[in-house]
Amino acid sequence: MCVCIYIKVALKLAISSAHARIEGPSIMALVAVAGSSRSTNTALEEKVAGVAALIDKWRPDDGQCSLFLDGSRREAGRFLCAAVELHGAMLLVASDVDQERGDECLVRAQGVLEAAMRRLQLELELLLSTVRSNAVDGAISGHDVVGDAGVVGHITMVADAMMAAGYGMECVSTFNSHRRAEFAAAVRRLLGFAPSQHAHFHKLTWEDVDGKVQSWHTAAGFAFNFAFSRERVLCHRVFAADAALADKVFAGIASDHAADLLAVAEAAVMRARRAPERLFHVLDVHATLAEILPAIACILGDKSEAAARATAALRNAGNAARGILMSLEQAIQKTTSSKAAVTGSAVHPLTRYVMNYLVLLADYEDTLARIYQQGESTLTSGSGSASRVSPSSSADSIGRLVSVLQRKLEAMAVGYRPSALRSLFMANNTHYVSKKVRGSSKLEGIVGEDWIEEQMAETRRHVDAFVHSAWRDVLVAGGEGADAAVKEAVATQRSWVVADDEMGDAVRAAAAAVVVPAYRALYRRHGTAAWMTPGDVNAMISRQFGGLRNEAAGARPVSAGSATSRRHRLRLTSFSDKLAHVQ
Repeated sequence: MCVCIYIKVALKLAISSAHARIEGPSIMALVAVAGSSRSTNTALEEKVAGVAALIDKWRPDDGQCSLFLDGSRREAGRFLCAAVELHGAMLLVASDVDQERGDECLVRAQGVLEAAMRRLQLELELLLSTVRSNAVDGAISGHDVVGDAGVVGHITMVADAMMAAGYGMECVSTFNSHRRAEFAAAVRRLLGFAPSQHAHFHKLTWEDVDGKVQSWHTAAGFAFNFAFSRERVLCHRVFAADAALADKVFAGIASDHAADLLAVAEAAVMRARRAPERLFHVLDVHATLAEILPAIACILGDKSEAAARATAALRNAGNAARGILMSLEQAIQKTTSSKAAVTGSAVHPLTRYVMNYLVLLADYEDTLARIYQQGESTLTSGSGSASRVSPSSSADSIGRLVSVLQRKLEAMAVGYRPSALRSLFMANNTHYVSKKVRGSSKLEGIVGEDWIEEQMAETRRHVDAFVHSAWRDVLVAGGEGADAAVKEAVATQRSWVVADDEMGDAVRAAAAAVVVPAYRALYRRHGTAAWMTPGDVNAMISRQFGGLRNEAAGARPVSAGSATSRRHRLRLTSFSDKLAHVQ
């Protein structure tokens, strides 16, 4: 009796909402039942018998076959209609205040209805198991979840029937759990790890985060630009009768996954600190966040938690990038004089490091432009004040680093003795700088043709200064001693090197243009059989720096003319370590 009373009370509470959920034909059928000569009890008993017969064939515990996938469409429709009509008949019995003899029938009907709903819940699970997200073996496949109209249509029919029969909570719970699991598996296949581990990201080392963020770019792009939008369409197709419910179901599926994915980006930015070698990871994260943010705002809502977190992560990535560039500038400035001298006035490791770094950085010009625009917008909004010497654009930041490098090279050159070696050091390094710029179309576009011309002119001035200093004793010789001065100059320069063949050609040409005519004049006035001829001097000069390339031991340098992909990064352990090995 207590069970019967509970069922009747529950059914009476559901009457008003149930009528709104039942399709028109079902309502008309219930009206016909109510108005017929047969009692509502008789009608209920018939409904119970009809549903029970279908349940005997399609048992709730038999997951080997599907009513929709293995049975006929007609029988599936009969099952759905019978279950909904049974629920409607129960509502009529429960609403009949004069009905006192239907309690036992109502209890039996409740048991049959629950069995029918368990079967439909199983059908929902079977149907959902055939719907796969668009990621297979880490790649986006051509399977279209939403495009599978047959399966999605069956899922919608089952959902409508369960909602109409008062089992909406069970329907939503089953749908939600299956789609969350499938979505998580698809993202996990792309990431190579479970993003739900984000709670532990703050404990990971940079190397661990670095390995995870590599695959994050693809996974985040897939999820936010593709999978989330299709998941939302699927939710709205299945729960088309209630848009608010569809949005709620989608939020339940997407919110945690969005948080997990964004946590990877947050960890990467947080772990970057101000290490120059980590800048390119931060720039990649910033570029990906900028790409997916519009999709997040569109699909999850611009007021959603995901949109707020993505916006904050984007801002933090920009701040981190600017901070890293400032750190690099300070590291250049703090390079000590004791580390300045290199054998034979070769191109300094600092020059190679910074210029290779800038070649890579130039490929991120658009990202840097957004970052500095973002910084200006933040300052304009009154959140802070900028330093008067801070760069305001990507071109300014790269140009500033070049200028800082040039000033540091000038300071380093002071430590070179004699003065000829100092001039050769500056010639080698300024030549290397301009050559790296000319070899990168993007870097060349950033600094401009005028700067390149000035830099090449500066190199020529250093070459001329080197020639006049290295051959000074020959040029000022008044007679005897010129021959010995030539030999001494050649011997002194034997251990000196040039940056490359191009620089060697320039130095030899400049020396020959100045030294040979001067020696020829002395030879004509004072030459003896013991003297070398001007041709001998010219031959000695032509053998100097004979194509020797000034390449330090280690890996090959980044080619000045090679294109650098967006995902290519400078693999460094630390700034100081790189100075010892960079090409």
